[in-house]
Amino acid sequence: MGAKGDRDRVIVGRRLELEVEGHAEALPQGQAERPVDATAEDRVDHQLGGVHIIEESLHHDAIPGGQDAQRIDGVAHHDGARVLERYRWGLLPGWAKDASFASKTFNARAETVATKPSFRSAYKRRRLLVPVDGFYEWDRRAPGKPQPHYFTRTDGDPLVFAGLHESWRDPAGGDDAPVIQSATVITTSAGPDMDEIHDRMPVILEQTTFDLWLSDDEEELDAVGALLQAAPAGTISHVPVDRAVGNVRNDGPSLIEPVTPDTLF
Repeated sequence: MGAKGDRDRVIVGRRLELEVEGHAEALPQGQAERPVDATAEDRVDHQLGGVHIIEESLHHDAIPGGQDAQRIDGVAHHDGARVLERYRWGLLPGWAKDASFASKTFNARAETVATKPSFRSAYKRRRLLVPVDGFYEWDRRAPGKPQPHYFTRTDGDPLVFAGLHESWRDPAGGDDAPVIQSATVITTSAGPDMDEIHDRMPVILEQTTFDLWLSDDEEELDAVGALLQAAPAGTISHVPVDRAVGNVRNDGPSLIEPVTPDTLF
């Protein structure tokens, strides 16, 4: 989110760091290779209710796109079951000429997701739950260096973002080209919990809305659209964290530990 070149990241399943409304940044190879651990899987299953995990898809090499392709974990309906799989982050609609198109579709804006050609088909039929532990945002209001903040649910549960997914095959590869599963995260105008740190935030879904969000019944689209709102006050909390999070070579639990900011206001 923010100005061109800003990098705002999300921790998914305790493992992957992702960017929200910014430009792509490659992840360290070791960081991207690690699958979701058992603890994260248990938490996702508890939160989302009876999730079937495709373990093969949770490994780095399972998704075509090279070492620089960022991954995102998501839950979708497949044959009546909720299935957790790993997706390439950056939506690739079926008509995309090549995979570079994904650099423009990390996020979909709630205000235009139903009508923009890149997203409208997936919005109607292929919606996704994106479970994450938290996300980072940079506070640039005070003089001096920007201060990163780590946002999580106030109640301690995982956050679940509204997402979309698509299947895509590189037309240059013909019928033998692998199918790439891709995804995006939907953002909306910031709610009160962002404390004016940023003017955008991911759309956060509550557990009571999961079935509706995953429904492929187009008669429910009006109700689905009503979910694309900022989270109510008190849903998320944030703490200042170390600026080391701004370097993708850094990893580890220290990146989410609270610190004392240089400037208080």
